[in-house]
Amino acid sequence: MTLEVRSEPNGFGASVEGFRANDPSAELTAELRRLWLKHQVLTFPDQSLTPVQLKCFSRQFGEFGEDPFIAPLAAHPHVVEVRREPSEKVLPFGGSWHSDWSFQETPPSATLLHAAEVPPVGGDTLFADGYRAYEALPSNLQSELEQLSAIHSARRPYTLQGFLAGGGLERSMRITPSDQALNTQNHPIVRTHPETGRKALWINRVYTISIRGLDKPQGERLLQTLIDHALQDRFVYKHRWRKDMLCMWDNRCTQHCAMGGYDGYRRVMHRTVIAGDRPV
Repeated sequence: MTLEVRSEPNGFGASVEGFRANDPSAELTAELRRLWLKHQVLTFPDQSLTPVQLKCFSRQFGEFGEDPFIAPLAAHPHVVEVRREPSEKVLPFGGSWHSDWSFQETPPSATLLHAAEVPPVGGDTLFADGYRAYEALPSNLQSELEQLSAIHSARRPYTLQGFLAGGGLERSMRITPSDQALNTQNHPIVRTHPETGRKALWINRVYTISIRGLDKPQGERLLQTLIDHALQDRFVYKHRWRKDMLCMWDNRCTQHCAMGGYDGYRRVMHRTVIAGDRPV
C-alpha cells in the first residue's frame, strides 16, 4: 500500500490519496489512524461513497457516537445529512466555532464528513489547532488553566428559544430542539489527548458557556481572551471542498467553523461521528 500524503505547511491538516475508502483493510485503517493523530485533520479526495459505504468506513475507527437534536437519514440512523437549499438565508449549520457535541459527557473523538453536493463558490470549513494554541501560551498561564474547568451546554443552539433565534424554522435540516439542551457538562479547559498525550486548549464559542469557580464577568473575559487566542490565523487551516471529498477530524484537539458564501446554491454533506471518551 502506497499512500500519497500532502501535509499543510505547519503539519496541521493533510490530504491523503492512493486508496479507496469503500474497501478499507486493517492495514489501511491503522495507517490512516496514525496520520490522523499526527495531522488532526485528514482529507481524502475523490471518494465516491454511498451512506452505507460511509458508515462502513467510519466504523473502522470505532463505535458510532450519539448525534442529539438532529434527525438522521431515515434509512441510516448514524448518518446526518447537513443540507442547505439555495433559498435558505440563515447562517450555515455549524457556522460558529465549535467542537462537535462538546456538551456531552463523552464527546465524539472523530467526525467524518462526505461531500455529496458542493456549490461552485464558498462553503469552506475552517479548522483551529488546539495543540499549538495551548503550546503558544505563557507557561504560567498554561499552569493556571490546567487547574480550571469549563461548563459546556447545548442551550444556545438547541433549546426551542435558541433554535428559533438561529432561524431553525427556515432550515431544510431536521433539527429537533429540546429542554435536554439545558443540561451541562464540566470539562477541563486544557484537555490531554488520550492517544497522543499532547495537551490542547479545549474551549469553543458555541458550547462553552462559563468557567467553573469564576463569576460571570471574570469567566466571560477569560473565555473571550482564550477564544480570541485560539482562533488566530496562525492556528487556522482553511479547507476547500470538492465533490466526493471525505474529511475526518479529531474533535479532541480541534474546533471548526462552516463558512457561507454560497447563497443560491445547494450544499449537501453526509456526516458520521465516532464515540469518544470523557475529557481529562
